[in-house]
Amino acid sequence: MGHGIAQVAAAAGCSVTLVDVDKEQLQQGLQQIELNLEKGVWRGKVTEADRDATLRRVSGSTEAGTAVPGADLIVEAVPENLALKKEVLGSLGALARADALIATNTSSLPLASMASVVPGSGRFIGLHFFNPPHLMRLVEIVVAQETSDETVRIARQLVQYFGKEGIIVQDSPGFATSRLGLAIGLEAMRMVEQGVASTADIDRAMELGYNHPMGPLKLSDLVGLDVRLGISETLARELDPVRFEPPGILRRMVREGKLGKKSGEGFYRWTDDGPQPVE
Repeated sequence: MGHGIAQVAAAAGCSVTLVDVDKEQLQQGLQQIELNLEKGVWRGKVTEADRDATLRRVSGSTEAGTAVPGADLIVEAVPENLALKKEVLGSLGALARADALIATNTSSLPLASMASVVPGSGRFIGLHFFNPPHLMRLVEIVVAQETSDETVRIARQLVQYFGKEGIIVQDSPGFATSRLGLAIGLEAMRMVEQGVASTADIDRAMELGYNHPMGPLKLSDLVGLDVRLGISETLARELDPVRFEPPGILRRMVREGKLGKKSGEGFYRWTDDGPQPVE
């Protein structure tokens, strides 16, 4: 998500520094931005001039201390682990200018549990981009109790400037989209587990019957089954232990390292020829 958000901001005309403590991960992120842009050129969606201009605006660093102090907007996009997010946000807040906006890209964790570690918590907000950020139009603008009206106003303008559409969501576990999307995804997994229908047929039913651009199981693979498991555990704890209890099939697949597209296999096998259902 980090490199995707960086690409979106750079394509909109911002100078962006992508930060990762792992040099190899940082290089992979920068390379993925270049690959995304090359695909855009090949498909006629991006001009060569825009590709080159976007790449010139993006740099990388393993040191937050060199990137954060001059930034107007800082977006945290580390994994969905509350302790890790609080540690990172606290460090970023200590480095940032007093007037800089600090945002989290969390898809499910309550902002109230993170706001206290951000100095000047009125400037803290949720900007939940969707994967892949350079293609998906929606951004959930998540408003914590501490978030100031001015921060919300600026966040709306930024999202629009990035070429996205924002919706305002109050701070609640799972917000709007993760809560709704997860409910459908978990039920689809239970249906596979119970032998109601095949993976491909469940997905095709939602695509044809409800005009979903992608079925819930394929989407889960794309999001990452480990991410889906983490969100499910959070919502089971915070909202309803029955409705959001992770299905056994999800726990088993994550335990076996079948995380979806990023590992090459989940409910589908992800090959050069496209995803093939695992039955």
